[in-house]
Amino acid sequence: MPRRFNMTSVHTFSSRDFTRDVGAAKRAAAEGPVFITDRGRPAFALLKIEDYYRITGEPEKSLLDLMDSLPSTEGIDFEPSRVDIEFKPAEFG
Repeated sequence: MPRRFNMTSVHTFSSRDFTRDVGAAKRAAAEGPVFITDRGRPAFALLKIEDYYRITGEPEKSLLDLMDSLPSTEGIDFEPSRVDIEFKPAEFG
């Protein structure tokens, strides 16, 4: 049976409070969903990624999967410049 949210652990942050302390919202989301309000009305929900994948029924994706799912990047030239670094032997003592 799918795990349900513990509705006693639902937290609400105003947009202003969320902006001021994103860390607090992230800590609260570890306990349950966080609603972020705009003018007193729920506008967004923050939840753990595991809960998101469970709700959507999607398998968890790796970073490579996410990058592969981005729109085509054909035609973008990328040639990083070469960096020459001189290494020196370590001196002990």
